[in-house]
Amino acid sequence: MSLKKEQWFSNIRTDILAGLVVGLALIPESIAFSAIAGVDPQVGLYASFCIAVTIAFFGGRTAMISAATGAMALLMITLIKDHGLQYLLAATILTGILQVIAGYFKVAKLMRFVSQSVVYGFLNALAILIFVAQLPEIGKMNSLGYLFMAMGLVIIYLFPHIPKIGKTIPSPLICIVVLSALAVFLGADMRTVSDLGHFPDTLPIFLIPEIPLNFETLKIVFPYSITLATVGLLETMMTTTVINEVTGTEADRHQECRGQGYANIVNGFMGGMAGCAMIGQSIINVSSGARTRLSTLVAGVFLLCLVVFLKDWLAYVPMAALVAIMIMVSFTTFQWDSVKQFRKHPASFNVVMIAVVIVVLATHNLALGVFIGVLLSALFIINKLESEVKVSSVLLNQSIRRYKISGQIFFSSSEKFFQFFDFQEPIDQVNIDLTHAHIWDITSVNMLNTVVQKFRDQNIQVEIMGLNEASSTLIDRYNPL
Repeated sequence: MSLKKEQWFSNIRTDILAGLVVGLALIPESIAFSAIAGVDPQVGLYASFCIAVTIAFFGGRTAMISAATGAMALLMITLIKDHGLQYLLAATILTGILQVIAGYFKVAKLMRFVSQSVVYGFLNALAILIFVAQLPEIGKMNSLGYLFMAMGLVIIYLFPHIPKIGKTIPSPLICIVVLSALAVFLGADMRTVSDLGHFPDTLPIFLIPEIPLNFETLKIVFPYSITLATVGLLETMMTTTVINEVTGTEADRHQECRGQGYANIVNGFMGGMAGCAMIGQSIINVSSGARTRLSTLVAGVFLLCLVVFLKDWLAYVPMAALVAIMIMVSFTTFQWDSVKQFRKHPASFNVVMIAVVIVVLATHNLALGVFIGVLLSALFIINKLESEVKVSSVLLNQSIRRYKISGQIFFSSSEKFFQFFDFQEPIDQVNIDLTHAHIWDITSVNMLNTVVQKFRDQNIQVEIMGLNEASSTLIDRYNPL
């Protein structure tokens, strides 16, 4: 738990105002994700409250928002359909336990395998998904709704340029206040937040899932929990990377992993569905000037106060205002430089980025898109390393041939390495110079041994030269020449 004063109270006014905006913006998304999972809206709303409040204390990335998410909701559909809500709560608790374990084992280090092209693809796909998610609501608007949405975008983008006050109050909050007041003044007939569905009447209470505590139950929930834990941590780490870049600060990724776990454990015992970091809401938060844990806490508490105690006030907040905010988030999330610099980027960079976008848009699974991106990035780098393996040879006299090898010799390049040698040349000795090469794995060790043996079968002496210490150790351990 972090109670450092600078992580809570160094930016009080802006953090509180940003938290109010996020708390309101969480309502429609929490309800939508509940519908995706096939549970009552209060499950998603309770989840967003519990996760946001818990992560404010235990998370490792200040000002980042965690709550119920669409990526997690998609993974719960079958569990809810086949076994019901109680098993979902158990799976949520187990998800949290697995994430805490992952945090202590420091699995966040795996994020170093995620390339910039994957991050760009992830963000661009997410931006498109956020925009597309607004289309159903836009389709329900009348002409007045379109006008209010346009006014909201104008306020969001122009208000920050007003001298003195433009930087002190988040423009999304001004958008909500102005459009709500205008709707009341005009008596406008348009959809409001209260039209989204039924809100809970009570605070969440502690409960233990009503399921049999046996191995059969574990067999049911464990596969879902491991998937939820993996997807949740992956999306959280990607969001952490983005928020780090936006704020110019670093986070404790391992603490964030553990914090996500603690949040889901608390969440499961309070009747909520599993969640993780939300990049859209996090962008709203930091774009509004939030920088500390206070903003995350305010967002969670204000969300609960709105839906339980102040739900009558939600009848005055037009959906057009929230749609305008989410469109802003979409435009902010999209990496426009990836389009401007498209022709300057290597073809492999663009292929990976586009592949991630296509997979995410086709499946709505952010984790799958990132996995495909990482896999393609690995294949491209392997192909590049393989192509950079070079061999030159020189005949020192009529009986000695020296081969000079440069590059990385590993499982993929070992076959190419083998093909460089002429085993039929009538010479007495071969020198293989590995001064500028590195032997990486058993496959390449065996291939080198095959080359040596093939020359020796032709009664040609072989001398290995220039092995670095790591390569020599590997060869001595697995296949002494």
